[in-house]
Amino acid sequence: MKRMLVIVVALVSMLVPAAVPATGRPPAPAGAANPSAAPLELAVDATQAPRKLIQARETIPARPGPLTLHYPKWIPGEHGPTGPIVNLAGLEFTAAGRTLPWRRDPVDMYAFHLDVPDGARRVEVALEYLAPSDGKFSAGPSTTDHLMVLSWHWVLLAPPGANDDIAVQASLRLPTGWKFGTALTVTRTSGGLIDFAPASLATLVDSPVLAGDHLRTIALSTAEPAVELAIAGDSEPALAASPQFIAAMRKVVDEAGALFGARHYAHYTFLLTLSDRLPFSGLEHHQSSDNRFGERALIDDAVGRGALDVLTHEYVHSWNGKYRRPAGLATPDFQTPMQGDLLWVYEGLTQYYGKVLAARSGLWTAEQYRDNLAQIAASLDHVPGRSWRPLADTAVAAQLQYRAPSEWGAERRGTDFYNEGWLMWLEADVLIRQATSGRRSLDDFCRRFFGGESGPPTVKPYRFDDVVAALDEVAPHDWRGFFRQRLESTGTHAPLGGIERGGWRLAYDGERSPALKDREAAFKRIEMGYSLGLRLGTDGRIVDVIPGMPAAEAGLGPGMTVVAVDGRAFTPDVLRQAVSAARPLHLLVDNDGTIIGATLDHHGGELYPHLVRDQAEPDRLSDTIAPRTANR
Repeated sequence: MKRMLVIVVALVSMLVPAAVPATGRPPAPAGAANPSAAPLELAVDATQAPRKLIQARETIPARPGPLTLHYPKWIPGEHGPTGPIVNLAGLEFTAAGRTLPWRRDPVDMYAFHLDVPDGARRVEVALEYLAPSDGKFSAGPSTTDHLMVLSWHWVLLAPPGANDDIAVQASLRLPTGWKFGTALTVTRTSGGLIDFAPASLATLVDSPVLAGDHLRTIALSTAEPAVELAIAGDSEPALAASPQFIAAMRKVVDEAGALFGARHYAHYTFLLTLSDRLPFSGLEHHQSSDNRFGERALIDDAVGRGALDVLTHEYVHSWNGKYRRPAGLATPDFQTPMQGDLLWVYEGLTQYYGKVLAARSGLWTAEQYRDNLAQIAASLDHVPGRSWRPLADTAVAAQLQYRAPSEWGAERRGTDFYNEGWLMWLEADVLIRQATSGRRSLDDFCRRFFGGESGPPTVKPYRFDDVVAALDEVAPHDWRGFFRQRLESTGTHAPLGGIERGGWRLAYDGERSPALKDREAAFKRIEMGYSLGLRLGTDGRIVDVIPGMPAAEAGLGPGMTVVAVDGRAFTPDVLRQAVSAARPLHLLVDNDGTIIGATLDHHGGELYPHLVRDQAEPDRLSDTIAPRTANR
């Protein structure tokens, strides 16, 4: 928003057994900017969450006359109009003992119009949320028989006004025996009913609740402001976090503190969901984060290795994205459209430091960091779509890109501002280290730009000029030109300057890295993008082809299914053996029921990316991931 948004509620996260006080600390102050206004009351009944039904009742202060109520549309962190209104049901309005007719706005489908009768001082709303079994972000699957991640924007309608000016008194009823974690302040629990301290609408929606019958909490920092990890899983064995993982998470907190120099939360809770029934994802909040991994992520290294950096990514967002936020994303309410032109800072810089903190903390080894970087660099270096779509457009069009199918991804380009942002900010970091002979780095920019004074959540918007000015203070350079060239130009290759000036180069050989094997296993994919220009599922279905490479030249396209390779029925091993033979491949392919033949002219064998040390340059890349704090 144009002015500073100040959320003065000091939130705590507790996991509370029945009838036990939530905290020994006094309740935090309410989050409403106008405390004299009567709060909106919201009572959520999630006792039927296992069957994917959540019910809510609201009491909204009102005056007689026309009233428009809005279902949240633009959800912070999701960068698009993703409010799941299609799952809203059972809507009923009453006032002064009368049922009120309502009508949806014919243009803004998220707005509902009604008339408040004379003598009424409030409107009561009953509604249901039909929890889905597919979808993306917080509109996707969020409940199982054993757990739930409750996003408050599912179950409320709001009157006009800025989100931080609307106070909400919320309560939540859980299934019997379920425990919970959240960044909200709890004032009372009784059985499965939890009462929360009044908070602003902005704070409430920014504070999801993780609940389940298998749930544990782990203290990551006992110093104020305290940091906790709340873990819920579909089974009790899934919660068995190793001592090494817990130590690394505690190091994450230390390393982030050393990087930014200040904390803009009163208390922080990592919410971690372990379930194979919910899609892998992460969503940032100011004092918590919603992280969703496979059920065995903490007890099976092969499952967890490729996921754990999501925790660091979302944690970095507490500084970059929540405290400092692009002006176009700092909107006053959930109905104002967001502008994503600076997502290459919001998400790209967060992607960079999320990976860096994973390495600095020990969640990743240095080799794992390099393997993941090699995979991303190679993937982005094989995106012909960059010849027509500049990186800047992937950010501006983010609300469209998130919903784009995976087919033809190399030609279309996707949300490249994440991973190409990683490459771009790595290059900026290496340039600063090179120009200052190692005396300064991008860490110094982060401390200046995202540090400041520690305290409760505050939003401080920024613009492109602010980013350039802060970088110039750290190391004078044509930063405006640096970013504009990389954001606005079209070309063939990804920006690999950070890798190369960092003392490494991108190379290919026939050996798959552990990071690539993990990725293939997690997504049931076969990566032949760097040899055949082909990406396909383990069932043979083609996910994407890269224009200009053998698969595309042979006439293959997404949606086809490979059924045979050189006369043998398709399996992943059969395909790999044929590619390793370093001779043309003959495929039989099912194209919507028609069997066609295709010959792929490739003689180079299997090719997979790696980073190889270049002794002509100092190893600045390793310097970027060197820990800043001593081991505990």
